[in-house]
Amino acid sequence: MGGNKDFWVFGYGSLIWNPGFDYEERSVARLAGFHRSLCVRSHVHRGTPEQPGLVFGLDRGGSCVGMAYRVTGQKREAVMTYLRGRELVTHVYLEKSVSIRLAEGSGARAVTYVVDRGHTQYAGKISAEDAARIVMRSHGRSGANVEYVTNALHEIHRMGLKDRWLESVVTRLHQRHHG
Repeated sequence: MGGNKDFWVFGYGSLIWNPGFDYEERSVARLAGFHRSLCVRSHVHRGTPEQPGLVFGLDRGGSCVGMAYRVTGQKREAVMTYLRGRELVTHVYLEKSVSIRLAEGSGARAVTYVVDRGHTQYAGKISAEDAARIVMRSHGRSGANVEYVTNALHEIHRMGLKDRWLESVVTRLHQRHHG
């Protein structure tokens, strides 16, 4: 993905509502072959090494609706440097070029970050109940894990997107908190 051509970035977690870089346009988009999951153990921002929290990763299987951003080729180097600094801190994510389907129906190639299943921070497939239990008790440098997960769902809904599994995690969080 070199050169001065415009390119797309696919966001599925905090990049949906907080891209942190300049872009020309954005579009709801679907990525086939991966799904959004709380499958990454957070040792810093939403947990500690002793009590890890959970943050989003793209894991194999299913599909994910997220937000795609078109970036001008002139900004490629700056945006890629920013994204690598943000996403590759502990190397739990792998940078990939993937095919996405934009809202209006056309296809595009996009840069995204998928979880490395071989990394020690990979948590694997977790039930909504177990995810809620872990999230409820975890807190890190960037705050409470509950806040991260509930804010994420709120922002995902605000963008007109749905995530049934995440909705069931948040329902369980509310039950645990109020029950």
